[in-house]
Amino acid sequence: MSTFDSTKRSLPDILSDIVKGKIQLPDFQRGWVWDDDHIRSLLVSIARSFPVGAVMLLETGGEARFQLRPVEGVELPPGSSPELLILDGQQRLTTLTQVLALKTAVKTRTDKGKAIQRHYYWHIPTALEGGERLEDAIIAVEEDKVERSNFGKDIKLDLTTPERECAQLYFPCDQILNSDAWEEALQEHAPDNFPQYMKFRKEVLNAFRGYQVPVIQLHKTTSKEAVCLVFEKVNTGGVPLNVFELMTATFAADGYNLRDDWYGSKERKVVSRFERMCKEPVLEQVETTDYLQAITMLHTLEKHNADLAVGKRDKQVTPVSAKRVSILGLELVDYQKWADPVEQGFMLVAKFLRREHVRDPRELPYRTQLPPLAAVLALIKEKWLEPKINDKLSRWYWCGVLGELYGGAVESRMANDVAELLEWFDDDSKLPRTVSDANFSPDRLDKLQSRLSAAYKGINMLVLREGAKDFFWKAEIKELDQEDIALDIHHIFPQAWCEKQGIKRDTYNSIINKTPISYKANRKIGGHAPSVYLRKLQEEKTVQLSDEDMDALVVSHGISATTLRNDDFEAHYQYRKLALFGLIGKAMGSS
Repeated sequence: MSTFDSTKRSLPDILSDIVKGKIQLPDFQRGWVWDDDHIRSLLVSIARSFPVGAVMLLETGGEARFQLRPVEGVELPPGSSPELLILDGQQRLTTLTQVLALKTAVKTRTDKGKAIQRHYYWHIPTALEGGERLEDAIIAVEEDKVERSNFGKDIKLDLTTPERECAQLYFPCDQILNSDAWEEALQEHAPDNFPQYMKFRKEVLNAFRGYQVPVIQLHKTTSKEAVCLVFEKVNTGGVPLNVFELMTATFAADGYNLRDDWYGSKERKVVSRFERMCKEPVLEQVETTDYLQAITMLHTLEKHNADLAVGKRDKQVTPVSAKRVSILGLELVDYQKWADPVEQGFMLVAKFLRREHVRDPRELPYRTQLPPLAAVLALIKEKWLEPKINDKLSRWYWCGVLGELYGGAVESRMANDVAELLEWFDDDSKLPRTVSDANFSPDRLDKLQSRLSAAYKGINMLVLREGAKDFFWKAEIKELDQEDIALDIHHIFPQAWCEKQGIKRDTYNSIINKTPISYKANRKIGGHAPSVYLRKLQEEKTVQLSDEDMDALVVSHGISATTLRNDDFEAHYQYRKLALFGLIGKAMGSS
């Protein structure tokens, strides 16, 4: 059975329903205004009976309930009730409503974006020349209906009364759909112009009055998910609609302001949930969809467990889900039940990540790992600190990062991980798929060069977590990070030295030959051979380290001090590769 009808409706009928409030906008439609050039072009296209595109409307009364608003400029009559919502064609219909169906000035903007208000007119003699002259026949005057020149000192055109309009043959566009009053004024004030006007009515006005608009009308049985998908496909003029905006409009129909809850409102004295979370810097990357996914996974997990408890099996059991269709199925009561626990879950995520030495949002390997982790921590709360559970969480986290399993579309993995982690906490034999699927080949180390790679960020964090000490400051790197001392990731065998030795860039530029150190240590190293820069660092007046102490600093990074002092790149490379691979295996819980 089709979920839509395709038909045609006359432009005057559509605009009449908009003014009456029978056609409105869902509140997720962003308000924006076409510029003056777009408005003129649209009017000319209709005057020439050119196609201007279909509009898409949605019947009200179905599952997709939204807060509504009238088309820009329309004051709804008392008791008006919408029958249709505009999904596509908002700007065309808004423009035509303001220009043709309302008496107020049209809100528009210049080509440079300056907001202006204009009344639009046809100059009848120019319009009757037809063709390309139609665009020249449209004029826009200020809100007071006076066109001025000489920096506003001289009046060039005065259209402040119907008498002046008729005498100069300027026809107001807000009379196009019904010109009875203007025709009476014309017969009274300028009867000699009537024949010319009648020709204009036949050639131009009738094109508007008889214009047929192609309409795709979605039935009220259309799901919220389908509405969201349809809107994203047709919304080519702006930022794609996201699920948060759709849920904001849905909850608003129940009197709840989701946007205020997330972003806060000084006017309504609502504290931002997101700002509270951002007190933990690593959570600055959390997006509205992440938050809704965590809530949805907990809601569907609860339904999943309830289904199992009453004996349901197989497809009768609600699956744990983070997918958009499941988010769109949330009721307001579901959101309100889980909103606070999930916020606390995200705050615990930040504490967990600190223990894994992930503090800076720029160094977060995968943002997508946060929602399932937040959902799990929202349930287990302080139990995450129990050694057994903490070890499992850590292993799961690093398997996701180093196995590079959380890139791309991961909604199914998120949902599986929430359910499977909780089972694993109680039964050691039930490994989550993210743990069992994770694999890291030693050859991957040779190819890791980009700081944007999740595995690259993860390995860097592991080195710091193991207690890597700085080559200059007397502290572990993770302590320097907390003290806001500038850090850097530097080549262990410097780039300049490697190039002089003929070592290939792909080799010396891999993560095997890089390590985190302070910016100050980096500057001291420069392009010198390791044997040279180690000696320079040791002899620095503010450092003064013995060979043994300097070697200990180097070893804390999983680097062989002997290979550095011998300037032996090949031996260094193989030693560090094994050291990093061992570190990775330890984090992933495999040999």
